[in-house]
Amino acid sequence: MDEQQFVSYDAKAKRRVPTVPWIRKVEKKHPRYWEWNSQIAWKAEQVFREFLATLARYYNQSGGTHTWQSMYGCELRRDGSKGEYWQYAYDGRDYISFDKETLTWTAADVPAQNTKRKWEAEPAIAERNKAYLEEECIQWLHEFVDYGKETLLRTEVPEVKVTRKEDYDGMETLICRVGGFYPKEIDITWTKDGEVWMQDVFHGLVSPNSDGTYYTWRSVTVDPKEREHYKCHVEHDGLLKLVDVAWEEPASNLGLIIGCVVGVLLLISVMAGIAVYFRNSQDGYRAAAA
Repeated sequence: MDEQQFVSYDAKAKRRVPTVPWIRKVEKKHPRYWEWNSQIAWKAEQVFREFLATLARYYNQSGGTHTWQSMYGCELRRDGSKGEYWQYAYDGRDYISFDKETLTWTAADVPAQNTKRKWEAEPAIAERNKAYLEEECIQWLHEFVDYGKETLLRTEVPEVKVTRKEDYDGMETLICRVGGFYPKEIDITWTKDGEVWMQDVFHGLVSPNSDGTYYTWRSVTVDPKEREHYKCHVEHDGLLKLVDVAWEEPASNLGLIIGCVVGVLLLISVMAGIAVYFRNSQDGYRAAAA
């Protein structure tokens, strides 16, 4: 949910198991939740195996490794609207998808037409899917949001830093690195003199960190002479105000170097003084002994 995995299925144990602490709250209202979901997942596993055998015939395949994937779910958007989807893929490619408004299936290729005809010949399949997406799925989504709200509805402020690297053609690349933010939605643009700049701009994917936050980057290629005109503009729910960050010259290390040199010289002076002291002490001791 919200791109966070909260349950998984252990095929060896034939059990669905929690992957985040907050989903455990479901057990209070639904004591048999894990047993019930484990049965559903086990049955789905058997059906998937049957699909793989059927599709191998549709595609005239006699061996090899193949995958059958199902993706379905529902959405509650910020404006209050809802969204639903139900689709399948074979070997990583679209195979067939469901249109709940027309109660029909859209086949992605010729072999998928076989599945389309078979499923549309049984209207109960489409009606059951539509009812699940519009009613049961939304009900579960509301429930899960309530269980995980402390995690899912939190905000983590993004950390923004601009670095630079020289290019071979006399140009340079400014890289805006943004990390540690949550939720995932974020708006990052490069501006030049306050105006959005789109030329020679590249971006990375918004990727998850191990702690559940996200990170990404935006880069822009610029003429070094105009570097100070560019800023990385960031908008995010975790920010109280918009952020504009420009590249800054790193602080000089001259002071640190001078401090280290002075420290070394002082240490040498102290050690020399100690050596002189011990030498004088030893000379005095020898004179007294003589």
